[in-house]
Amino acid sequence: MKQPVGRIAVEGKHIVRDFRLGTATTRVLRDISLQVMNGEFVSIMGPSGSGKSTLLYILGGLDNPTSGCVLLDGTDISRLGDEQMSRIRRQKIGFVFQFYNLIPNLSAEENIMLPLLLDGKKMGSCQKQLDQILEVVGLSGHRKHTPRQLSGGQQQRVAIARALIGKPEILFADEPTGNLDSKTGAEIMKLLREINQGTGQTIIMVTHSMEAAGSSTRMLTVQDGLIL
Repeated sequence: MKQPVGRIAVEGKHIVRDFRLGTATTRVLRDISLQVMNGEFVSIMGPSGSGKSTLLYILGGLDNPTSGCVLLDGTDISRLGDEQMSRIRRQKIGFVFQFYNLIPNLSAEENIMLPLLLDGKKMGSCQKQLDQILEVVGLSGHRKHTPRQLSGGQQQRVAIARALIGKPEILFADEPTGNLDSKTGAEIMKLLREINQGTGQTIIMVTHSMEAAGSSTRMLTVQDGLIL
């Protein structure tokens, strides 16, 4: 769903995240505040263990901050119950991971349609939507193939299509090229850039790769739990 330009897509305020192991507490994020505007393609970089993926998961509602808040449409999603948060994730948030997390015995189109089917929609009623997203990710000719019949790059395209099929306001991507060779990774970044530029889709991506980050419109660096 294309949102008005100039609108805040998501905002984090004074985010702190602690993890406890026994009696020890480790502070992974230290009072981070940021805004991502609608239509931006933001990449989050930083060394391993810097807290960048933790920040992504908190902004995307997969984790809660120890303190601070995350605002999506003015709603503090970090304080919602499980049922409310599940509804927001289905309606407003899409996630792409380094590992594709496809169901092996389902076809590409069935994997893509899974979020809508779980939301109670019928396959036949969403055929046009499915056809459109398959064309966007370049998989119209592979819709009946199972994951084992697809290359790594094609499987990631299925995962991207699955994340976009519900028309989310924000697409979150955690190392989307991390499991791909450099050529295939560049093709996936080209696809994400085209989606952002062509539709205004807001994208927030974690990456180790400066080359991948070059596709974004803004880069943030997280180090020692802080945005530099």
